[in-house]
Amino acid sequence: MAPPFRHDHIGSLLRPTKLLEARASLSSASEMYSLAIPESVKTAEREAVRKVVQVQLQEGIRPITDGEFARHIYYGGFFEKLVGFEARPTLPIPDAFRTDFPTTTKLAQMGATTRAAVVCTGKIGYAESPYLAEWLSLRENLPQDLWGAAKLTVPAPTYQHIQLKPWTAFTAESGYASDEEYLDDIAKCYAAELKTLYDAGLRNIQVDDPHLTYFASSAFLNGCKKDGTDTDALLDLYTRTHNKLLAGKPEGLRMGMHLCRGNMSGSVNWVEGSYEVIARKLFNETDYDTYYLEFDDMDRAGGFEPLRFLPRGKNVVLGLVSTKRAELEDAQTMKERVHMAAKVIADAQGVDINEALDCLAVSPQCGFSSSSLAGGKGMNEVIMWQKLRLVKEIAGEIWD
Repeated sequence: MAPPFRHDHIGSLLRPTKLLEARASLSSASEMYSLAIPESVKTAEREAVRKVVQVQLQEGIRPITDGEFARHIYYGGFFEKLVGFEARPTLPIPDAFRTDFPTTTKLAQMGATTRAAVVCTGKIGYAESPYLAEWLSLRENLPQDLWGAAKLTVPAPTYQHIQLKPWTAFTAESGYASDEEYLDDIAKCYAAELKTLYDAGLRNIQVDDPHLTYFASSAFLNGCKKDGTDTDALLDLYTRTHNKLLAGKPEGLRMGMHLCRGNMSGSVNWVEGSYEVIARKLFNETDYDTYYLEFDDMDRAGGFEPLRFLPRGKNVVLGLVSTKRAELEDAQTMKERVHMAAKVIADAQGVDINEALDCLAVSPQCGFSSSSLAGGKGMNEVIMWQKLRLVKEIAGEIWD
């Protein structure tokens, strides 16, 4: 199966100054889960979305996204809108989180003493769509024949669970007695959200799960060992949860998973390491068709060798263009790297290079602004659009 788009991008875009100014009161880390959004901010978000959609249409950038302009951070606006969850804006670092959890460890090194999270305090349920309003805001700027060219991102169902100290993702009062029960009900909410968005015309959804790369991090694995957590069982639980949310997905809805190693302000990444440790399970035991993987930096992300585990019928979007560095990549070098990746797949699957190329696409390695406050070092909107045009150019020269 070919990817949904030959030139893709991961979703988030640098916020324009006017939008950042409008959202200034919501920019602190403790406010990332706030549901009290002033109408003036919503108006600024809608106008910013309108403008960024127009640029994507003019430039022929695909897929068309809203840049995640209505979110403080890529995972915002989901868990806190489900029934049974409560935002906790100032949980203490490190006590409230997994031992040696890479994100909170690095945040502590930066001086942070607290971190916001969303904790389950009651029966989890789906009463309203977390992201329907975002999709409608994007959709209203597109003719109906281009709805299928748009994409929306959602956070992983395990986002809150993986970071919080074992047995604290849900309270005793919530009624949950096991991680599996808790995640099963979250998966049901995700399944309901997929149907809601599909019924409203959305056809492409990307699930952002950078934390799965933590299972290739010695710091995370050793921290789990200190906590008495079986990481093999935990990874199995997480892959099952992903598959449960996908089990009843509507026909024609394209679903992909994005995995990176962190992409915070100032080009910060949380972990390093190849996909090698998780690739076989990722490609063969999760039911996604598309995997968005970063390959812009071999020191951080490793080489293409893990692609040998990709089975026929699935596809990979190669994140070759960096959102962490302002320097513009060389198009010829990028094309050569696509062919290197295709050769790994061709050799492993026993197919010719053209058939292997058919299951590939190209993109930036991550979003340009996973957090609304800033992007990579030296990155600005001019460079961002240059990089997106470069991705389009590379794809056109390989596949058109």
